[in-house]
Amino acid sequence: MLIVVDPHSGVPVYRQLMDQVKFHVASGLLKPGDELPSTRALSTELGVNPMTISKAYSYLEREGIVERRPGRPLVVKALPGDDLKDRKLEQLGESLAPTVTMARQLGIGDDEAVDLFRRLLAESGDGGAAGGGLDESGDGLPGASAGGSDGGASSEEDGP
Repeated sequence: MLIVVDPHSGVPVYRQLMDQVKFHVASGLLKPGDELPSTRALSTELGVNPMTISKAYSYLEREGIVERRPGRPLVVKALPGDDLKDRKLEQLGESLAPTVTMARQLGIGDDEAVDLFRRLLAESGDGGAAGGGLDESGDGLPGASAGGSDGGASSEEDGP
């Protein structure tokens, strides 16, 4: 498990650890039943106080991400499919929140921001949700213009 902490980031180390474990679980890198490193081992590896690791693990247990087994390592808790999808969406939402703030500060409209996001998804080449989202051949309903009625006008540069 790859965990990297930055003591100078302004985010508490225990929170960085929690966020990374949650991301690993949501992405499937950590699967149900996988063991987490012991408090002592991870503390030594990261060069942080063992109480910091213990605090992060306790919060993860409270949130239902991991489960503690007496005398044995913590393990990733099995989640129903809907809960896993919810956790993935939660992770994505947390990552996108600063982007939403930036869009607001730059004065970028909702339709333009959504169009940009769809374009970036399509360019990523993954094909997932973006694969069917950019159908320019047919009725024009699915795709980048679905969010607004101004269609192509929002994708052109608007002057002040």
